[in-house]
Amino acid sequence: MTVTSMTGYARVEGRLEGVSWVWELRSVNGKSLDLRLRLPNGYDAIEASLRAMLGEALKRGTVNVTLSMTDDQRPAMLRLNREVLDQVIALMQELEGRIDAAPPRLDGLLSIRGVMELAEAMPDPADREIKLAAVTASFGEAVIALAGMRRVEGIRLAEVLETRLAEIEAMVHEAEQSAAAQPAAIRDRFRQQIATLLDNAPPLPEERLAQEVALLIQRADVREELDRLTAHVAATRELLAEGSGVGRRLDFLCQEFNREANTLCSKSVDLGLTRIGLGLKAAIEQLREQVQNIE
Repeated sequence: MTVTSMTGYARVEGRLEGVSWVWELRSVNGKSLDLRLRLPNGYDAIEASLRAMLGEALKRGTVNVTLSMTDDQRPAMLRLNREVLDQVIALMQELEGRIDAAPPRLDGLLSIRGVMELAEAMPDPADREIKLAAVTASFGEAVIALAGMRRVEGIRLAEVLETRLAEIEAMVHEAEQSAAAQPAAIRDRFRQQIATLLDNAPPLPEERLAQEVALLIQRADVREELDRLTAHVAATRELLAEGSGVGRRLDFLCQEFNREANTLCSKSVDLGLTRIGLGLKAAIEQLREQVQNIE
């Protein structure tokens, strides 16, 4: 298995007996699964099933869903508004004899605004159910396409993450080989520094000097931080191999990476080791940015 990205896009078109539609699904990063559906009027009945399908296929991410419908088959129908016509006839009867005018013609009556209206044909309930089923099935295809794109993007992300891990691993190895990270070198350097400071001062007892040097060595020893960084690299690779739904755990590991790198820099008394620590922080930040995209 491989990791899955939270970024993806899918577009699926459908058509049934003169009715056509387009599903568009876009997903981006999100702390949880946030589903945002925009459906035309009359399609609320299928929203629950659409959310269930997305919930089964995806674990995290903000998903925007849009359904666009075009009905090029249903003709507009003329409907006689009898209430308006009755009012017109009643008004004509009331004015009869008061106004010298020829009797109205039928085409004249029908041309009066409001007497004739355009009305859409009412869909057959059985046809509506068939259409809703087809639209829902088409949505299932879009969900599969979206999940597939997120997996493909996840493969690319895994490659980028492995590159960052290799960089971190190389810098940890460089720090381990650095003389500044060796206890013996740290001890000699501190002895020389203390001896210089005490050159013109009364000499300290050897036992007291040894205690001070041991304390300084302990504070400057970065081997524990380097060991933990190595362990974090191994743990990250294990999660990448696990694949599914590891984004939150990887994000936590990035925090641990950063904590060790900060401690390494704060303990360092050597410019070379500090340089390595800063390089580690930059690589870890790049790792974290990519991890934010993982489901």
